[in-house]
Amino acid sequence: MVSGARQFSQLNERAFFSCRVLDIGCGESCLPPKYAVETMDMPGEVKKIHPEISERACRLHSRALIVDSHCDTLTALQSQERRLGVASQRGHVDLPRLVAANVKVQYFAAFIEPQYYARPLQRLLELIDRFEQELQENAGTLRLICSRSDLDRVLAGKEVGGLLTVEGGECLEDSLAVLRQLYRLGVRSITLTWNYRNRLADGVLESRTGGGLTNFGVQVVQEMNRLGMLVDLAHISEAGFWQALEVSSQPILVSHANCRAVCDHPRNLNDGQIRALAAAGGVVGLCFYPPFVHSAMPDLERLLDHAVHIASTGGVDCLGLGSDFDGIDAVLPGLEDVTGLPVLTEGLLGRGFSESDVEKILGGNHLRLLRQVLK
Repeated sequence: MVSGARQFSQLNERAFFSCRVLDIGCGESCLPPKYAVETMDMPGEVKKIHPEISERACRLHSRALIVDSHCDTLTALQSQERRLGVASQRGHVDLPRLVAANVKVQYFAAFIEPQYYARPLQRLLELIDRFEQELQENAGTLRLICSRSDLDRVLAGKEVGGLLTVEGGECLEDSLAVLRQLYRLGVRSITLTWNYRNRLADGVLESRTGGGLTNFGVQVVQEMNRLGMLVDLAHISEAGFWQALEVSSQPILVSHANCRAVCDHPRNLNDGQIRALAAAGGVVGLCFYPPFVHSAMPDLERLLDHAVHIASTGGVDCLGLGSDFDGIDAVLPGLEDVTGLPVLTEGLLGRGFSESDVEKILGGNHLRLLRQVLK
């Protein structure tokens, strides 16, 4: 999530090619289970959406198990007064567009915005309640992933898998009991901080202090390891990154960030962090937010520069996708919403990545991490 992000790109017609939704009498294209949905040939439909994409990229994108480790759609649904099962002209992600993009697993972040820091747990529970409503409305199309067995069912079936995450440890309110209850509610990852200091650690904008994890932050990481939750170090200070990596007994996720060697932004990772994350079996999700891509010319080619550098520094096994869709106030040309992902697939092939490596980047690496951490 980017501070103040409230401007969203419009959807064009490409989101409607991968599914034919029969007449439901409401004047909108929806994808809840009570409506008849006819899934069409995916390679051909990718080609219809993106006629400029090569046949090779279409086939690869259509067979890949695609995972995106960060979007702020739960917040956007409320602020834009839209529903997850309805193809909207606002925002970047909804179920019809996820299906159109062949996304198999989407992490949905419940972002605790700074204006809610006086009551962070209440705000989180409101967002979780909204997500539960969406799960009920879209049963048969969207499945909550809480375990490895849930993940296997999603990968074997036709549903989109949703992983519920929290962006901002403020909601824990100094209590491991709250953490355990959030786990029971289906939360499977927590971003320890946003950009500022909280009771767990310093955020990236507090780096001047040199502060890292607090004693409570150490306890949270250890309890998340025990429960089977992904520890997410996006937004944390560099000191906090190193301390969490040392404390954690499980591989770490950095859900949405890029590399400082290509774009020297404090939210991106330096080469030492990338190598250490990779050595510990962790994954960083490539982020599409233009200021994290390049200070002067943010575009697809510069995003691909990040992919090449991260893979050459830490190995391809540490690289995934973490779009930050619906939490950003600007987009890269060609990646205006989730249905643009085939363009990225084509770009990765064009940069010399093998088809097996592209499949790892699109989702295989995130799936490996999920299988290791989830119970």
